[in-house]
Amino acid sequence: MIVCMIMTVPLLWSIADDPHSRETMSFIVTILLGLFVSCLVFWNVRMDTEDYEKLNAKDGLAIVGLSWVCLSVFGALPLYLSHVVGSYTDAFFEIVSGFTTTGATIFTDVESLPRGILFWRSLTHWLGGMGIIVLYLA
Repeated sequence: MIVCMIMTVPLLWSIADDPHSRETMSFIVTILLGLFVSCLVFWNVRMDTEDYEKLNAKDGLAIVGLSWVCLSVFGALPLYLSHVVGSYTDAFFEIVSGFTTTGATIFTDVESLPRGILFWRSLTHWLGGMGIIVLYLA
C-alpha cells in the first residue's frame, strides 16, 4: 500500500505531461491493482496481539525480504504496462536494480524515457538508498 502512495507522485508527473498517455494508464492500473492486493492481504492476515508477540528475528527477516520482492514485482508493472521495456523480466531487472541501489540498467538512452517513468526510475533508486540505510540501522 505504501508503494501505491509513493507511486502517485510519478502518476501526477505523468498526468501533467500527458493525461492520456500509456504511462499514465500504467500507473493508474498499477496503483489500483496494488491497493486491491494490499486490501486482500490485510483482510486475510490480521494479527492478534498474541500472535504478534510470537514473531522473532527470523520472521522479521523473512517479512523484510518478501516485502522487498513484492515491492519490486509491483514496481516493475508501470515500466512493463507502458511498453517502455520489451519484457517483464527487463522491467523487473530495472526496478530491482533501483531498489537495491545497484545502478545497473537495460536502457541505452535513459533520457528518452517518458518523464513519469524516468521519475519513477529515479525514485526507486532514492527509495532503495533509504531502504539500505534503514536496513543497516535496524
